[in-house]
Amino acid sequence: MRTISTILGCALLAVSLSACRTKEDKTDVPRLLAELQGSDPQASGQARLKLLKLGEPAVPALAEMLRSGTPAERVTAANTLWGMGRRARAAVPDLAATLADPDAELRVAAAMALENMGDAAAPAVPALTKAITDRDKKVRQAAVKALGAIGPLATAALPVLTRALRRQSWPEAEEAVRRIRGLEPGAPIDLGPAEPENP
Repeated sequence: MRTISTILGCALLAVSLSACRTKEDKTDVPRLLAELQGSDPQASGQARLKLLKLGEPAVPALAEMLRSGTPAERVTAANTLWGMGRRARAAVPDLAATLADPDAELRVAAAMALENMGDAAAPAVPALTKAITDRDKKVRQAAVKALGAIGPLATAALPVLTRALRRQSWPEAEEAVRRIRGLEPGAPIDLGPAEPENP
């Protein structure tokens, strides 16, 4: 009987400690974001590591920073979301919207964050497909890599990718097409018949 009471007591203690820790972690997010945005590189780096460790509970605040921060803060938010990989999937809509931002550095950071999520970034396929024709080469490259990382769930991007490959050689786009089609690395790619020229 005493053993059962001890086990139950330990279980309740573990649950209450877990609840306290979760509450403590959530209340720490604003402080960590303030440190992340601060001018002290060491404190900022430590805050980023803590946010990465915290994971999903930090994503809404980082997504808000991505939407409404200063240009530097928005890039920092995207880079931090990149470090979370799939755990940042709740931020996919905000990252996808960011691909239309005037700041090219931010667009690259958003595309890289989506790439690091793999197929969890599938809802961003339309925005990434549009970014294939971005005026900035780094954005185009990052978008293509993200589509390749999404894989077969990015099938809707294939027409735009194949049109781009018909115009010029683009190794990253070739690899993205292979990954989307589920082909082996280096496998030949059939682009199909050429599209008729517009009159």
